Amino acid sequence: MKVAVLFGGTSSERDVSLASGAQVVKNLRERGHEVVCVDTAKGVLTGAEEQRWLASGVGVEPPPNEELALMKTDASALTRAPETSDVDVFFLALHGGTGEDGTLQALLDLAGVAYTGSGHLASAAAMDKDISKRLFCMAGVPTPEWLMVPVSPAEIEAKLGYPVVVKPTMQGSTVGLSVVKRPADLDAALALAAKYGGEIMVEQFIPGRELTCGVLGGEALVPGEIFPAGEIFDYQSKYQKGGAKEVFPADLSEELTAEVRRLSLLVHRALKLTGYSRSDFRLDEAGRLWCLEVNTLPGMTATSLLPQSAGALGIGFAELCERICLLGIERRVGQGK
Repeated sequence: MKVAVLFGGTSSERDVSLASGAQVVKNLRERGHEVVCVDTAKGVLTGAEEQRWLASGVGVEPPPNEELALMKTDASALTRAPETSDVDVFFLALHGGTGEDGTLQALLDLAGVAYTGSGHLASAAAMDKDISKRLFCMAGVPTPEWLMVPVSPAEIEAKLGYPVVVKPTMQGSTVGLSVVKRPADLDAALALAAKYGGEIMVEQFIPGRELTCGVLGGEALVPGEIFPAGEIFDYQSKYQKGGAKEVFPADLSEELTAEVRRLSLLVHRALKLTGYSRSDFRLDEAGRLWCLEVNTLPGMTATSLLPQSAGALGIGFAELCERICLLGIERRVGQGK
């Protein structure tokens, strides 16, 4: 196959995307595929640019908004570049922003090309945490109660109680997220979330175990458990050495394992996702599962959660990348184009 790997971009998860892109490129090439590297903020990369950008790593904090604002994306040029004119599939190693919210997917649909992951409508619904939670409820997937800002402190106290989670609805990797334990800290959390734009959600905090489970090609993978070094699985825990311990498979009963897998597949279908996804859950002290969110373009480094979920079934990272590509091609063929 000839594959154009799209990564980077201008979202707050740019560094994470560069890390994903580096691993996807390396492993697809090792499988014998021809790979074109494309930073959606800069265009097709030269060999020297590949080395520089793909080795940059993930910082302790997301890139500053001011720095990201200086980067411009001409997404329409991605499919017009000579290097990408004859690719078999575009591999989206992007996270957050227009790379994951359906914008880029809609453009690729208009261009009539195959790409990995979900379509534009499903991507948009999953990226918006308010909409996705509404769809969870309609499908019978338990999810923590929530309110959308503007909301009064009295409403929060009455419906949710404390602690609560405050987060932007259109961000991933816990960017802009805070756990608020008392009303006096609410304003600071709202101000932090507002820095990242869009609507803000105030959500019931569910204490308990942190679980995750991937879906690949309509099959639920192996659930895993996350043990963050801090109170929550935040940006630093996700991407810095020693930030968290991740165990696949999770130490769960057969019944709970089956239920996590069932709910992950139910979420995938309820939002009309395709290709692959990863859903995150909390297991409370009463043994109840709560779906926090679903990721349509989850992290794709060799130690990311989805590859670990697949690896527990014997699907190696290079094979996983290849299968994701083939699923993207199959979806396009299935659309009759």
